[in-house]
Amino acid sequence: MMSPQLWTAESVLELARSYQAPAILAAAAELDLFSALGSGTLTSSELAQRLDCDLRGLTALLDALVALGMANKSGGAYSLPPAVHALLDAGSDQSVLAMAQHQANCLRNWAQLASVVKHGRPAECMASVRGQAADQQAFIEAMHRVSAPNAESVVQAVQSLPFQHVLDLGGASGTWTIALLRSHPSAQATLFDLPHVIPLAERRLLAANLGARVRLVPGNFMTDSLPSGPDFAWVSAIVHQNSRAQNQVLFTKVFGALQPGGRIAIRDILMDQTRTQPVAGALFAINMLVATEGGGTFTFGDLREDLGKAGFVRATVLLLDEGMNSVVVAEKPARESEIL
Repeated sequence: MMSPQLWTAESVLELARSYQAPAILAAAAELDLFSALGSGTLTSSELAQRLDCDLRGLTALLDALVALGMANKSGGAYSLPPAVHALLDAGSDQSVLAMAQHQANCLRNWAQLASVVKHGRPAECMASVRGQAADQQAFIEAMHRVSAPNAESVVQAVQSLPFQHVLDLGGASGTWTIALLRSHPSAQATLFDLPHVIPLAERRLLAANLGARVRLVPGNFMTDSLPSGPDFAWVSAIVHQNSRAQNQVLFTKVFGALQPGGRIAIRDILMDQTRTQPVAGALFAINMLVATEGGGTFTFGDLREDLGKAGFVRATVLLLDEGMNSVVVAEKPARESEIL
């Protein structure tokens, strides 16, 4: 984080211009330019025809990618460096294209920040050139791409918590269900998420040979009843989408679904008491400001209080992380006498 005394006119203007390179990457990702170019070499005219784009506009975008080192140009033909091809071609196992496409959607929201702050309403949601359905699929894939590398190490933190049946609330395409079941070979899982997400989860769970151990339940966790009977609820990257009042409602629903003595684990960003650290959390609060009605980032005190109002006890920080991988755990009392 830059100290105030280090700010100069040039550093302020450099920050003001820093949207430009991300905007170029976002446009190329939305157009799926990297997949279209692949490992080949094409002229701007050939690529414009393939992508159904304006030639002048695409040529300027390609030249800007070359200037940023994300493409090569020889004569009038363009190609991708091997690392860029691996990271941004949709067909690559290493691809982070979906996250780049999701960030393009975030960029449109962030561009409306002043209006959001002025009027107190989220940004106007605008679909990409790929359409709303493609944006939703990119979001689910992006969440898998950022979660999968960390899932095993995060789950190790909760491995000491015994459970036989985990409810993965808003389980997306199954990333965390897979990690949790692999850490507890005798356990079963219920994955609960919106109807359009369930087929994505089914495909990934079957590929992981875990389909027989998972029940897939479509629904909206804010409006529908939750499946009952689990002794452990995994609430991953959800609470930041909600206001504290909405989280209290959600925690109450989870409390009702859990067996007595069951536990809830919340994976999310955890802010310090000043609400300015970690830096990633303060910036992510802006992301929720422009994208949701009441979402944000919360302190442990916030979560402990809201869990307590739902009936949970013994809230603790099981894992503290600078990003999205902090974990807070609380218990549903085994006996009614423990409920305050």
